[in-house]
Amino acid sequence: MTTHFFLFSGYLPAERLSWLEECLKFFFVQLYPETLLSRAPAANPVFSFLLTGDALYSIVEPESEQVWSVILSLTSVRIICDRQEMELRGISAERLKMKYPDQVIDSNGLAADNKPSFWTDVIALVRQNRPQIPDAIGWLQNESPYMHLSAAYGLRCLAAGLDARLSPELYAYLDGIHVSHHGQAPTDAENIGGKLERLHDRATRQGLNGLFLACNRSATSRGYSTWDDGQGTAISTCTIKPFHIRDIHWMIDRFECPHIILSADAGSIRLPKKGPAVSFDRTEKNNKAPPVTILVTRSPYSTEHVSGALSFATACAHQGILTRVVFIEEGVFSVAGNHRTSEESVFFNIQDIINTVAGSENLNFYVLLPSLQKRGLTKNKNLNAVLDIGFPGLGKILFYSPGNVQSEHQRLILF
Repeated sequence: MTTHFFLFSGYLPAERLSWLEECLKFFFVQLYPETLLSRAPAANPVFSFLLTGDALYSIVEPESEQVWSVILSLTSVRIICDRQEMELRGISAERLKMKYPDQVIDSNGLAADNKPSFWTDVIALVRQNRPQIPDAIGWLQNESPYMHLSAAYGLRCLAAGLDARLSPELYAYLDGIHVSHHGQAPTDAENIGGKLERLHDRATRQGLNGLFLACNRSATSRGYSTWDDGQGTAISTCTIKPFHIRDIHWMIDRFECPHIILSADAGSIRLPKKGPAVSFDRTEKNNKAPPVTILVTRSPYSTEHVSGALSFATACAHQGILTRVVFIEEGVFSVAGNHRTSEESVFFNIQDIINTVAGSENLNFYVLLPSLQKRGLTKNKNLNAVLDIGFPGLGKILFYSPGNVQSEHQRLILF
């Protein structure tokens, strides 16, 4: 059976685990009901949850641990924990492991240096889903380094991929642009810029192509000065040498390719090879690019995450990638109420942006009704482009093949 996997490094709230639980129930009941008849864990788990960073707290918090117990009772599921990060936080998976000893993994495989490495386990799953050689591993970085550990996790992931002869690719977006700044010299943290340079050099020595791209719009808004070399190429005066500041379509070009792309909170879901297309949507033309499903989980305006997610989604759809945007958890505040800005404002509000891009080819919007109901909210009736869905609808988006798509998997990215 094919393996789907989710990587979580940020805080994992019980609400997120609850909708994951409902979607997994939908998957097993609708597609693989035979797995529910066996009490023995499946030899090859259908779902793997890879937990590092603050996501590990979910295995000890009572409310979240209870949901994990329900998820693990499905048997064709396993959790792989980052042992090093667990020890750093002083937490243990023993309570869950006592109930599900074969499904809760709290030790890690050995890396090239013979030391245990969670990221070796991550790459093993990537290899299982993309066995072809040569290949690449991509990482979308949205957060700044040092303030957030996601940049360090991304580097560890790419380094483990390089050990497995996967070409490392880093895509810097929003505040992730800061990983590219030259002259980084932290005194109490690993030097992200220095490690990126060494990773690129190492890939070159191994005959692999390291590719580090930064979004020019994100770079310009953050004061990264550039000059045009006369051939339409932006050259930065303040980034480390391996990085290239380019229009976002350069980055999206890589999302058209079949390799696995991860982020701080992301997933890779295998699409059925046979059977009718029963998802809600389809691409306008036959397309081999993996669909991109963006889950907007944060409220608008206080950060750039929601507007950045919409810009990224629009760019993907413009290049022919089937792109779904699902407003979920606190992301439903984006579609609730009537958002207004003053007449003299130069900014669009989030709802204006949605209505502006609504109707674009390959771009579809959804809102999860249980997230609205949990907060006592209703969708703005003027947002006709945003379709209401429940847990079965979300399950179809995640697990059913959309029309005209020939990809083996789809990408799931949480903003």
